[in-house]
Amino acid sequence: MDIRKISDALSVSPQITPGDMATVKAAGFRAIICNRPDGEGADQPSFDEIEAAARKHGLEARYVPVQSGMVKDDDAQAFGRTLTELPGPVLAYCRTGTRSATLWSLHEAAHKRPVSEILTATKFAGYDLSGVARRIANGGKTPTDTGDASFDVVIVGGGAGGIATAASLHARKSDLSIAIIDPSDVHYYQPGWTLVGGGVFTPEQTAKTMGSLIPRGVKWIKAAVAAFEPQNNAVILDGCRVVKYDRLVVSPGLKLDWGAVEGLEETLGRNGVTSNYRYDLAPYTWQLVEGLKAGRALFTQPPMPIKCAGAPQKAMYLSGDAWVRRGVLKDIDIQFMNAGGVLFGVKDYVPALMEYVRKYDATLNFFHNLVSVDGPAKTATFTVAKPDEQPEQVTVEFDMMHVCPPQVAPDFIRVSPLADAAGWVDVDQATLRHKSFDNIWSLGDVMNAPNAKTAAAARKQAPTLADNILADIEGRSPVAAYDGYGSCPLTVERGKIVLAEFGYGGVLKPSFPKFLIDGTRPSRAAWFLKEKLLPPVYWSAMLKGKEWMAKPEPLKVAAE
Repeated sequence: MDIRKISDALSVSPQITPGDMATVKAAGFRAIICNRPDGEGADQPSFDEIEAAARKHGLEARYVPVQSGMVKDDDAQAFGRTLTELPGPVLAYCRTGTRSATLWSLHEAAHKRPVSEILTATKFAGYDLSGVARRIANGGKTPTDTGDASFDVVIVGGGAGGIATAASLHARKSDLSIAIIDPSDVHYYQPGWTLVGGGVFTPEQTAKTMGSLIPRGVKWIKAAVAAFEPQNNAVILDGCRVVKYDRLVVSPGLKLDWGAVEGLEETLGRNGVTSNYRYDLAPYTWQLVEGLKAGRALFTQPPMPIKCAGAPQKAMYLSGDAWVRRGVLKDIDIQFMNAGGVLFGVKDYVPALMEYVRKYDATLNFFHNLVSVDGPAKTATFTVAKPDEQPEQVTVEFDMMHVCPPQVAPDFIRVSPLADAAGWVDVDQATLRHKSFDNIWSLGDVMNAPNAKTAAAARKQAPTLADNILADIEGRSPVAAYDGYGSCPLTVERGKIVLAEFGYGGVLKPSFPKFLIDGTRPSRAAWFLKEKLLPPVYWSAMLKGKEWMAKPEPLKVAAE
């Protein structure tokens, strides 16, 4: 734990876990305030989990969530009220501690504590809140005409797309000043979580420290983004700091909206409810699969778009395969609850997948969208909205349920000038350049091009974007085009994969000759690729600017 004292009444900390409660209690704290909304990170325990653990140790816990980088005066007032209501001393936490420190600073400023004292206290705790002082001095607004730092290229998001783009840009032009903005300490290889849930990988195989992956020569700004002011070429950070840019790349991923399903957050990780979409829950998936001998297993898929659209059914196939191997499948009722109307969006792969649906005797329930879960009762309620029929609700009992949560763009994206009507970053689908702001680009899950949201897509997008940014720096028009490539290795059984590779419009885009890997058929070669080759390609090639099988396609300019 990293507890930092702000005052006698308050200390702040980065994200804590239920296992930290004994340490918190031993340190003399009597209460906890959570300032981090549930579902903000893939490795984040819910507040309900924190509260339950706190209660066992005689600690009070309050939930005062604040959107990352969007601390408002009303939030500071709510924080102050909670602080006075709770027995002290109090430990407040968020992702990094900055939000909690900012809330305290604004609350104290509103109560006329001198700004110099506020800055001294927070600086001693290790937080630079000079931007908050600027906000206070400017009547609650953060000025963006000048910044705390300035770079040739600023990249928002240190995930697959962000780091790959930084590495590709640095490889092309090493004298560029590049910064990556990301508050996370850990970077995850999320495609590996399916195999964690299938008992193949350990969670630790899918995680590395962020600091070890940031390309040499690239500045890492460990902060969350509050807002964009593209008219001033400025990004406002947590703590009201301002970063200026010549060119901006937006790649923060998407948000897993667990809260959109009533009752889901309260039961995740217990009562037989799990998800491979969260780092700490994927092992629970395998625990449930190993423990289930009879009963009903539900696998849910929400409306599109979602990251890795095949992941919900991958979990079903690997679970079914494990039950076949243990000889218990005959006693298990597998139900696939899909909000959409097809098993997979590219029809060429459906025949092979249907063979496994039949093998595992799985029932396909289309147009079934999960809306609520009662964990203790082990029931799930779905809205069934079939074409030309009145919607209805059905409640289904389960013994195990793997949930794929609804997914949306991050809040700070959806409310920004960069977003389209649906909340995604609005780009040209070929050049990945923003449609309204010529010095802004986007890639990965957050932008609105109609491609599959996969790591393989980001692997192809990063070099395209790097070529186009470099052309722009040199005063030229875009030179490279992204063709919509995405890949979804569908793990249909342990040792075999249907390797779906396709571009815009569902056009097949195979990377290998058919005699080596026929993507429309399950193959052991594709499994070897997924298990043995793709992780080192990700860590040691994609994130290092080595564009193996990812060279940009030239942009074809239409004739006049």
